[in-house]
Amino acid sequence: MSTAILTGQPVPGSSIESELRSLGFDVRLASGAADTETLLARVPGGERVAVVDARFVGHLHALRLGLTDPRFPLAAIPGAVTAQPEARQALTRAMARENSAGGGADGSCPARAEPGVGEADSLADRMTAALDADGADVHRPELGSLVAAVPADPQARNEARQAVAGVDDEAVRLKSAVKARDGFVTTFFISPYSRYIARWCARRGLTPNQVTTASLITALIAAGCAATGTRGGFVAAGVLLIASFVLDCTDGQLARYSLQYSTLGAWLDATFDRAKEYAYYAGLALGAARGGDDVWALALGAMVLQTCRHVVDFSFNEANHDAAALGKSSLASPTAALSDRLDSVGWTVWVRRMIVLPIGERWAMIAVLTAVTTPRITFYALLIGCAFSATYTTAGRVLRSLTRKAARTDRAAKALADLADFGPLAEAAAKGLGRTARRLPGFTAPAVALLGGLAVALTAALTGFGGPWAAVAAIVYVLTSALAVARPLKGALDWLVPPLLRAAEYGTVLVLAAKADVNGALPAAFGLVAAVAYHHYDTVYRIRGGAGAPPQWLVRTIGGHEGRTLVITVLAVLLTATQFKLALTVLAVAVALVVLVESIRFWVAAHKGGAPAVHDEGEPA
Repeated sequence: MSTAILTGQPVPGSSIESELRSLGFDVRLASGAADTETLLARVPGGERVAVVDARFVGHLHALRLGLTDPRFPLAAIPGAVTAQPEARQALTRAMARENSAGGGADGSCPARAEPGVGEADSLADRMTAALDADGADVHRPELGSLVAAVPADPQARNEARQAVAGVDDEAVRLKSAVKARDGFVTTFFISPYSRYIARWCARRGLTPNQVTTASLITALIAAGCAATGTRGGFVAAGVLLIASFVLDCTDGQLARYSLQYSTLGAWLDATFDRAKEYAYYAGLALGAARGGDDVWALALGAMVLQTCRHVVDFSFNEANHDAAALGKSSLASPTAALSDRLDSVGWTVWVRRMIVLPIGERWAMIAVLTAVTTPRITFYALLIGCAFSATYTTAGRVLRSLTRKAARTDRAAKALADLADFGPLAEAAAKGLGRTARRLPGFTAPAVALLGGLAVALTAALTGFGGPWAAVAAIVYVLTSALAVARPLKGALDWLVPPLLRAAEYGTVLVLAAKADVNGALPAAFGLVAAVAYHHYDTVYRIRGGAGAPPQWLVRTIGGHEGRTLVITVLAVLLTATQFKLALTVLAVAVALVVLVESIRFWVAAHKGGAPAVHDEGEPA
């Protein structure tokens, strides 16, 4: 339960008390600053508390944005301020300061207040100013056309009420439920109606997590339809995939519409997106196999390429996270300036968003091609589209990195090292190579990561299955990986190290499974890469949530990227093709169990432990 303390002189006919109750607040009345401080002290420390001026005039959604968003410990709008349990101490200090300064009986202090034109002095606003003076981080939501004011006189009150009547806050609420930056397909073909589905869900008490789960179930059914291998199954799969994407948009819009944000919800949303897409790839491959066409290599290649694209996005964003927080000047470069100029031309924005093949465009393409063509054609188109978009985005980011001015921070270097996912072998070798690495040029890390990855993947591809050379190349890969992370990843292009390592590991598994040339090897490899990719995505979501990387015992248990690559190449040398298939299956199950159990334990504990609520508004994935 949350508590709202109404201060100031009550206004006859005001609906503020009923509005606060509709938002879930237990309303208490205070006669002045001293009474407000007393009531504030009586509110249990584990509850949210708000101080609201009784003369407040504004939209209900303005109050909702200012007082109920779970992502911010402290928040304020004109005439109201709120604190979650972790920020109660700061609010109590601000209240004590105002009370000791001698507020009036109605909570006002005209001698010190500087209200705006037509606005009354408000205890809530002075408390907000005191919080600012203390250096507290007070969130002030963008209200846009919404009204939030404390009028000073009847004329100002009437004007404020007319302003409230002139704006449909429900329309504003629906519009703000849609992500500000999204792809062309999502913006023009999904969001215009999915927002109403979100409102329907909110009015029936459904949560974003429930909608996210429904989206996953729908996608899994779509994958099952695709696995039938029939034309009717493919058509049904395409329709259900689009339905799953509509629900995928709806869950985020529901979270924004009802302000139901959580760490668990953000994790489920991001994780289920990957699970849905990759399960659908598997369904297509199974359906093709029923028709006599083996496309497992294409399915695995599509998963590898898509995962590496995401790692490029994650690594680049983490490398520039701190610089972005300092402002655009830290990222200034001719490439960035050109991008900003292009953004000023409307049509180029949509073309560039479509080129990167975000989830809306990608799923629409997959759904249509599934319904009207074959799985092989679908995968060919997907691979070509993803390869083009990966080339486009990576080239642009390389140019930005080479011309940017800001230096990498220790935090960015730590995040990149965590994303690299190196295990005990690379860790031990890196200690001996540290002095050597510090004497090498700045481009050494991505260069040796690229060369080592090419060495192991190409050797596996160009030599016969069971030969020793792939294992020898994997030993070289261990050493190059150690050299890549032997010094802090602060170079201009060091953000390329994690995606290069992902491509090397996944690509080696794909090549060895294909070279085994035995029925079931590629599906087993698909399962292994999916399990490892889950671990890498989980690492990203933990870093984004401010929890840091997964525990070291987990990374060591599953070997790190270099350890897994070495083990797989050695198994290819020691085992027959059939035995190798079984080994891949066992590894896939073992990695999946360890990673999933730890991941679920962590996120459920974080949710129950009251971790800060988050909602990812990043690039469309």
